[in-house]
Amino acid sequence: MKYKGKGNIREYILEMSHIASKLSALKLILPEELLVYLVLISLPSQFNQFKVNYNCIKEKWSLNELISHCVQEEERIKQDKTESAHLASTSKGSKKRKIKEAANSGPPRKHHKETKEETKESRCFFCKGTNQKKKNCTKYHAWRAKKGLPELPKTN
Repeated sequence: MKYKGKGNIREYILEMSHIASKLSALKLILPEELLVYLVLISLPSQFNQFKVNYNCIKEKWSLNELISHCVQEEERIKQDKTESAHLASTSKGSKKRKIKEAANSGPPRKHHKETKEETKESRCFFCKGTNQKKKNCTKYHAWRAKKGLPELPKTN
């Protein structure tokens, strides 16, 4: 039997105590320390800090002390829980839509994608020369050879 975080923790612990008293009627007596331990291991992960604190103290709690401490911890967890809401909205009369509609209303145009090479002269990043790239630059290949770096394949 595990506490799932729904309902009151006091009622949950009292229900476990009631089950233990039914077992004692069947001549299966559970000591109070064992019942406290069973309650602690049945608590969800939200109570992990509470469990660690209990294990660190030297004195052991009675069932009534456990109930009062668990109720306090439950209240602390409820206060720490932050509420969040997701907001989604749509804008009316978006300017982007108007711009798209205006662009589509004119005569059809051919879409021609120009590459960077066509619009801008290519420059070497090494020697800043025009109409060549770094991988084709003779000065760059000479510098690599001087530094002892492996040669790159030269492409035309």
